[in-house]
Amino acid sequence: MREDTRTITFAAVVCVTCSLLLSGTAAGLKSRQEANEAFDVKRNIVKAFGIDISAMDRPGIEETYEIHVSEDLAGNLPIFTWTEDGADKASKYAFPISGKGLWSMLYGYLSLEADLETIAGISFYKHGETPGLGAEIEKPWFQTQFTGKKLYDDAGNAVDFLVVKPGTKLTPTSVDGISGATLTGKGVQALLQKEAAAYADYFKSIRGN
Repeated sequence: MREDTRTITFAAVVCVTCSLLLSGTAAGLKSRQEANEAFDVKRNIVKAFGIDISAMDRPGIEETYEIHVSEDLAGNLPIFTWTEDGADKASKYAFPISGKGLWSMLYGYLSLEADLETIAGISFYKHGETPGLGAEIEKPWFQTQFTGKKLYDDAGNAVDFLVVKPGTKLTPTSVDGISGATLTGKGVQALLQKEAAAYADYFKSIRGN
């Protein structure tokens, strides 16, 4: 009987010890995961501002974000501004973009030049689209073609920005879609039009300032 008690006690101690170790590990991993997610947001915002981050390490990206990027609200909508060294006025504005693709929600950031019409950069960082097809939205070839395109007209109104079939003649308000991923492209088109309309009044309010 005494031997049974010792066995049960030993097993209980082992179970409690393992539970504590697992809980501690899970808490540590959660904290690290949250830190990595926060960094990924900063990394993609810097990238969306048109900054080449390919040769930058994590501390460099963190420093760039802290020096140049400010967070604010456009009414109830989040807005990010980029200010050059020594400048007292923002030179670029960025905002989050999101919408439905083919299989998943697409998340990213888009920035505008100081004219509040021209796209400075875009970054898609989270999605569940098909590798080799819709997942191409995260590739440089797809994202770089947005730079220099118009998201707003001269009056500050959101344009009907289009993601068109590859090979279609492009305009200042359209980019090539992805072969075999028409619905993902339509999702990108819809979310850009939606977010551009949502921020139009804010950008109109600061035009010319």
